[in-house]
Amino acid sequence: MLVTLEEAKTYLRVDSSDEDSLIEQIIQTSEKLCADVARLNADEILEEAASTKLAVLYAIAYMYEHREEADHKALTLSLRSLLFGVRKEGF
Repeated sequence: MLVTLEEAKTYLRVDSSDEDSLIEQIIQTSEKLCADVARLNADEILEEAASTKLAVLYAIAYMYEHREEADHKALTLSLRSLLFGVRKEGF
């Protein structure tokens, strides 16, 4: 796992444990989404942690804040920009 629950909660400024389960699910989804956008497998995304961690945190925050009306196309385009340096040309 690239981002821990505590790191995500700190980034989101969440103090309670009421939504821990939701945040954990968002972390998993965000890491998978970033790996897919960067065209990296799970091991490769961990190897590129310096470049990918901020993108994962951005995705977590976006999905957490916009959970009811998220624009996933806009999120994906933003992640492409954040992950441009590590993104493979093809699978």
